[in-house]
Amino acid sequence: MSVNDFLSNFNEILPLTFLFSWACLLLLVDLFISESKKGITALLAAAGLSVTLVLLIVNWDQTGTAFGGMIVVDTFSTYLNILLAVSGLLAIAVAYDYLKRTELERGEYYTLLLFSIGGMMLMTLAADLILVFLAFELLSIPLYVLAGFAVPRAESEEAAIKYFLLGAFSSAIMVYGIALVYGATSTTALSEIIAAISSGSTNMGLLGIGAGMILIGLGFKVAAVPFHMWTPDVYQGAPTSVTAFMAVGAKVAGFAALVRIWIWTFSNQALADDLTPILWGIAVLTMIVGNVIALMQHNIKRLLAYSSIAHAGYILMALVPYAQGDMTDAVVSSILFYLLAYMVTSFAAWAVVIALEQKEGKGLELDDYAGLSRKYPVLALTMAVAMLSFIGIPPTLGFIGKFGLFSVVIDGGYIVLALIGVLTSLVSAYYYLRVVVVMYMQEGEPIVQKETLLYLTVILTGVSMVLLGIFSEPLINWASQAVLGMF
Repeated sequence: MSVNDFLSNFNEILPLTFLFSWACLLLLVDLFISESKKGITALLAAAGLSVTLVLLIVNWDQTGTAFGGMIVVDTFSTYLNILLAVSGLLAIAVAYDYLKRTELERGEYYTLLLFSIGGMMLMTLAADLILVFLAFELLSIPLYVLAGFAVPRAESEEAAIKYFLLGAFSSAIMVYGIALVYGATSTTALSEIIAAISSGSTNMGLLGIGAGMILIGLGFKVAAVPFHMWTPDVYQGAPTSVTAFMAVGAKVAGFAALVRIWIWTFSNQALADDLTPILWGIAVLTMIVGNVIALMQHNIKRLLAYSSIAHAGYILMALVPYAQGDMTDAVVSSILFYLLAYMVTSFAAWAVVIALEQKEGKGLELDDYAGLSRKYPVLALTMAVAMLSFIGIPPTLGFIGKFGLFSVVIDGGYIVLALIGVLTSLVSAYYYLRVVVVMYMQEGEPIVQKETLLYLTVILTGVSMVLLGIFSEPLINWASQAVLGMF
């Protein structure tokens, strides 16, 4: 490969190239920034993400491949990378004052955040199972460190070690699955796997087992049952700003890989007949377990952790009809739109949680939200709208997202699955509305941190949940365009 060819590969993925370069540079620059001025590192990280976001928007229509077809640039990956860049900016916004307040402000936080975002972006671009695994590790390792960032708090150290150990097990299972897929098809490139399946020379039994093991690895990342065990403890023990980012970023990256691998590669009817019942079962378990166990939670971080598990189930529900050719576009576009709705709603809820959290983990019980509507009506209203959006009540963005998911499932003929989704949504209404009842109908004296950037994030996401829900058509069209570019 000539130097020009080598450089042209990096040019194909210019936004990602810039982000990784900026992260490496920031790691060096941070050495010369004093401990009292680590806010500069945060601003530089935000500047790098902003430039990355602009590059992604400017190159929206760009399509192509790089590094021998291991990377595919299309509107599908660009759409998800835009979501990840916005998530990163929101994560910096909610962390900026929170880290100062909790005495956790260190420059490494922001460089680790950038590297993790880079891994997530690489996951959306990966068109080879080897690269999927490398991206999986690249996004995970910084998150393991960030989960334990509140050292010497015991719960933060516990969160990090649990996340690391279970993540290592899931990585090992995923690698074994990739090895089995290679054994069945003699390749790890997604396009060549498709060709091998079409030629009829594939060992379908071995391929099915390998696909199932890959599903376990990615199921861990999106917190699907029964691979969810790490989620409540890690969400509770990690610094809340890390949890807010992890709840969105890991899901976007995990579902990016799931969609590309399953819909692009494992859509062969014979293979789908084996995999669809597995997806059906995992989706049902995830929706039921996430919502039922959330009913018993009194800590807001654990409640939102089980809520996150339940929402992974709703997205998996929409993936079940993936092998029906006439449903493909609808399946992918509904998932893409729901990830956007979940991103906005999740950050709105977590921003309010961070506003009420005090030192040493205080302010995280549901009772701490009593009286919030009287003293801080903006925070209470944003949290209430977020809860309604999670349930899927109009005119919130969450309603449009859930309507799209359920429509796909019903159109695919999975009526029982849709009914289970509706029933579990009704169950979720109890614990979401319980938060609203505590805020508006119970007396209390909540303690809130009045931080400008955090308040701006609360207002921005709160307004977006309603306005984007009412005027959602451009976003729906955007998600549909992203699907067309994928195929």
